[in-house]
Amino acid sequence: MVTSNLLSTKIGILLLGIHLAGAARKWDYEPISLTATSSDESKAKVDLKIDRLGRAEWGMSGTIEWKYDMNVESMVEASAYRSNSGDESDYKLLPWAIPKQKFYDYLETYYKDVIIKNLGHCSNLPQFKGKFQPPWPQNTYKFDKCKIDGDGLPDVAPPGFYKILFTQFGSGQPTWGFTAIFKLTAKVF
Repeated sequence: MVTSNLLSTKIGILLLGIHLAGAARKWDYEPISLTATSSDESKAKVDLKIDRLGRAEWGMSGTIEWKYDMNVESMVEASAYRSNSGDESDYKLLPWAIPKQKFYDYLETYYKDVIIKNLGHCSNLPQFKGKFQPPWPQNTYKFDKCKIDGDGLPDVAPPGFYKILFTQFGSGQPTWGFTAIFKLTAKVF
């Protein structure tokens, strides 16, 4: 009887461990820096900062003042790089990217699958079901202590330093974006 209960307990713990291992990302992150740029702050002003929320918790706060109309020539692209050391000369391009694409195509994919899943709960970014119906609203978009849960991002990523470069641009529009650097570590539990 004792052996049967012990075996049941071990199997239960093993199944719980397997369930937990498959259910979440396998990495934690610490933001190192977050910088934003804009070619014309009268049309697009970006102000972002890193918030320390606790001993090992981080968030992002800030605003994007969006004061121009998007059109069919509005474009987005993003690149990701990884470094073992964090030294600028050590960064290597990763295949994880948002290829240069029209802004409205981006809204149907990466924006919906990653941005809203990670930032929708802590911002006033537009959320929609089905296909986005233009125009994109001019507004001041606010982010309040946003924590990246990793929804839509790779579940497994090797430890190291990661640099993300995001750019929004278009004919007759400002070029703006941000550079984020994170240190990823293997998640213990």
